[in-house]
Amino acid sequence: MSPPEARRPNIVMILTDDHAAHAISAYGSVVNTTPRIDEIARLGLRFDNCFATNSLCSPSRASILTGTYSHVNGVTTLVTPIDASQPTFVSALKAAGYRTAMIGKWHMGDGPGHNPEDFDYWDVLIEQGEYLDPNFLDKSGLRQVTGYATDIITDLALTWIAAGEGPYCALIYHKAPHRPWIPPAAFDDRYNDPVPLPPTFGDDYATRTSSARRAAMRIAEHLTLEDLKEPPPDGLSYDEEALWKYQRFMRDYLRCVDSVDDNVGRVVDFLRERGDFDDTLLMYASDQGFFLGDHGWFDKRFMYEESLRMPLVMSYPRRVVPGVVTEMVTNVDWAQTILEAAGVPAHPRMQGRSFWDLTTFERDGVYYRYWEHDDVFHKAPAHYGYRTARYKLIYFYNDGMGIPGCGWGTYPPEWELYDLVADPAELRNVYELPEYRAIRAELKVAMWREQARVGDQPHPSQPRPVGA
Repeated sequence: MSPPEARRPNIVMILTDDHAAHAISAYGSVVNTTPRIDEIARLGLRFDNCFATNSLCSPSRASILTGTYSHVNGVTTLVTPIDASQPTFVSALKAAGYRTAMIGKWHMGDGPGHNPEDFDYWDVLIEQGEYLDPNFLDKSGLRQVTGYATDIITDLALTWIAAGEGPYCALIYHKAPHRPWIPPAAFDDRYNDPVPLPPTFGDDYATRTSSARRAAMRIAEHLTLEDLKEPPPDGLSYDEEALWKYQRFMRDYLRCVDSVDDNVGRVVDFLRERGDFDDTLLMYASDQGFFLGDHGWFDKRFMYEESLRMPLVMSYPRRVVPGVVTEMVTNVDWAQTILEAAGVPAHPRMQGRSFWDLTTFERDGVYYRYWEHDDVFHKAPAHYGYRTARYKLIYFYNDGMGIPGCGWGTYPPEWELYDLVADPAELRNVYELPEYRAIRAELKVAMWREQARVGDQPHPSQPRPVGA
């Protein structure tokens, strides 16, 4: 990627919610095709190892915006709102003369101090928002807009871009394909043939810790009537009902993705018609990954690959040579990368690393922490860990797992270790195997050092050794 030129790039980030990389054909999907997202990848870069540092909607969005980890920006869970006055890549772009807009799913709190700041224009859904006839909040107040959310968000964004001059930064943030997966009626004829099952659908969790086995995210047991839209047929066995639920869930999920893909195409076509496409840093991504029946689950939260991995494709024809990036990057890195592309200095508080110059970008591993230990719906326990190119170490510290009234006991801390070369599907926890003893010791030290480097504190159950 080349240095900034006289014409500053426009910045357009299209962010979706819960769009798994393995439901994008550019990433090799076997369940659907996404030609317009693929077009961005073909004309730009596809990042094969982009990871969330906290696989949850609000925390990931805060990290993307601020270039900081959850413990720094304060958005650790779904219910910890953002202090919207803190420095962001948008505030830096605005100070440098960019027009700025935020349209769609904000989901980091609302009201004074939490509404979007440093945007010339903002128009956002309330909390999760609705798919049909959604409510929007802007500076003038709350209103209901008739139509389908994905289409409306795109309409609002393109109208705003067209109304002004000069370089702009537009964040186009969709609700889709988030639960409860309500697609547009026009797509009712799609995915009526059986969708292939993921190879790990029948994972029995035999080598996993109890921390993973307790999660209430099983397609067979935890999808609701609101998710499924209709009850399963009578007379099905447990396994037959699980397969029926998977097909019903995937049908709606993939139809929502198709609507997103169509709207990505609308943005690309609009930029071309304006003559802006070649001079626009256009990013398509999701705020985290998602389990699509992998390991029998839906949802995210865990540090396992399907949840941890974020799709990220990025084009900028004037300055980016197409290709595939295998280096490990994180959502904390995006802010500084965008600012370097625009020739705008990053705020010193930002903790990521710009990957604009990939010739010098190297990383040994990434640090992850999921904080929401008191979620009574999904029961995914709090944990942190460290991922390298080959290994993944996870520490479930189980803080708060004895919450009164939840029917949970109090559980001890637990470790998991995966060899991603020998076991890319993460079916075999090798933490206790003697041949991995030296590896796990090295990974613990590397994890503690990275934890200290980013300013996070270890859980009291496993304090960081002196010198680590």
